Amino acid sequence: MNMTSQTPSSATPLIVNPPHLHDAKPYGYGTMIFASSAARLAFISGQGGQDLASAPAPDFGAQVAQVYANLATVLDAIGALPDQVAKLAVLVGDHDMSKLGPLSENVKRMFGERLPAQTLVPVPNLTIDPMLFGVEAFVLLN
Repeated sequence: MNMTSQTPSSATPLIVNPPHLHDAKPYGYGTMIFASSAARLAFISGQGGQDLASAPAPDFGAQVAQVYANLATVLDAIGALPDQVAKLAVLVGDHDMSKLGPLSENVKRMFGERLPAQTLVPVPNLTIDPMLFGVEAFVLLN
């Protein structure tokens, strides 16, 4: 793909999945994101799987769902939409392959076909002992 022939708007990144690489979509991410230099950036700190009362959801799947609900709340607070998220950094405590299902399901539910670039980082544990999952986001704003 010739990147010079594609120009993203300042707030919506162009998602590029080169045809000669594996298909990233089933795994819930875009391979590369191209953004206009006119975009302002927002960096969202790691969101955890706790509710408004700081109570963590009871298991991994519920925490993942809560994290993406929390991320949606932050995006709404800054006037951004999910398709403006360019990159996610995903932290998974005590990672194993069984966790990929809930991860992929929730990211696809939030982002649909406009999957951001994403890096999964397995970690032994997160900040608070019952925390099993966290995500930080890089967002393009108008």
